[in-house]
Amino acid sequence: MKALVTGGGGFLGFAIVQKLLARGATVRSFSRQEHSALQKLGVEQHRGDLGDWRAVEKAATGCDIIFHVAAKAGLWGPYAEYHRINVTGTENILAACRQNGINRLVYTSSPSVVFDGKDMAGVDESVPYASHFEANYPKTKALAEELVLRANSPKLATVALRPHLIWGPGDNHLLPRLAARAKAGQLRRIGSQRKLIDTIYIDNAAGAHLLAADRLSPGSPIAGKAYFVSQGEPVETWQMINRLLQAAGAPPVNRSVPLPLALTLAWCFETFHKITGNSDEPRLTRFLVKEMCTSHWFNISAARKDLGYTPTVSIAEGMSRLKAHLQKKPN
Repeated sequence: MKALVTGGGGFLGFAIVQKLLARGATVRSFSRQEHSALQKLGVEQHRGDLGDWRAVEKAATGCDIIFHVAAKAGLWGPYAEYHRINVTGTENILAACRQNGINRLVYTSSPSVVFDGKDMAGVDESVPYASHFEANYPKTKALAEELVLRANSPKLATVALRPHLIWGPGDNHLLPRLAARAKAGQLRRIGSQRKLIDTIYIDNAAGAHLLAADRLSPGSPIAGKAYFVSQGEPVETWQMINRLLQAAGAPPVNRSVPLPLALTLAWCFETFHKITGNSDEPRLTRFLVKEMCTSHWFNISAARKDLGYTPTVSIAEGMSRLKAHLQKKPN
């Protein structure tokens, strides 16, 4: 098998690359820049932008399957840029599949495509896409997921996975930002209610993608479907955050702010950034506030049944591995 992994140098993409190589697959990565870690593994690297059709088509040539992991993440920025990478980029991936006769596409989506700002406790894949989005990332990811699932056909089998809050060794986004803010005294609990959330350890997230690939083919039962994947053990939001901070050697979050005040502050930050044209992500956004003060955990029975998915690394084991990794990592 020759696989193309978009975003192969990223957190999840790199984990998928490693698992594919361990199976003996030939792997190619498509990213905006070259990554030394991929070079050490002997991975063929193609540099380019997802919005560039020619670069995408060239990277896909000769491949048997695509894992489309790359996306523009974050909670702030112009809609046009999110659309170009997440939507137009996905259209280019689909066109490259058709152009090159690639009949399998595993797409990395997000549970945020169904998040409407309210509690989501134990919902399954029957829940509809959100009718309103507070940020451009979930809005464009929803559009992209719809494109992928609609593209499923007798010639191209597609499947979308929705991992929630990926964490573990190699995280270059979530934990570093949390730890930096905690050390600067900038983190506060929002509200006083205890809410449960789902997370997923990096090895489990990557493993779910390979399980989906194994079962995906034109006409297969999973083709054209989306699946939530997680640890299957919901945890209290701030308890999980403090466990991650402890692993990173950062202070726990003990102080809190009322929800109405947090929403007001988020609106002020967003308004100031819009007026001043500041492209940096605000310290607080309304989407983030609503994520931090609502329950969002999911019924993963469909993934267990259809994909054969079982979280092989528990939260406790994952935390142990993460702490060991961070302790031996040079400063």
